[in-house]
Amino acid sequence: MTDPVFYTSMSAAALAAIVILSVVGLKGWREWIALKREELQHYGQSAAATTEPAAPTAFARIEVADLKERVRKLEAIAAGVDL
Repeated sequence: MTDPVFYTSMSAAALAAIVILSVVGLKGWREWIALKREELQHYGQSAAATTEPAAPTAFARIEVADLKERVRKLEAIAAGVDL
């Protein structure tokens, strides 16, 4: 077991295995990124093709309610009504 050829061949085999696993992992990562890009493009195209507006978010609804309240108060001030 103290043969230097054995240790050299084992380290070369381990290095080859690491290189193979790295290449396969990199290829998988690139394919996954390409898949996600295609999904985003498909989602963007399907969203652009629909004529329905997107559902408002909670923040947008709160802001619209706040603006309606301000308009109501301004109309009351213009009418001369005390709040």
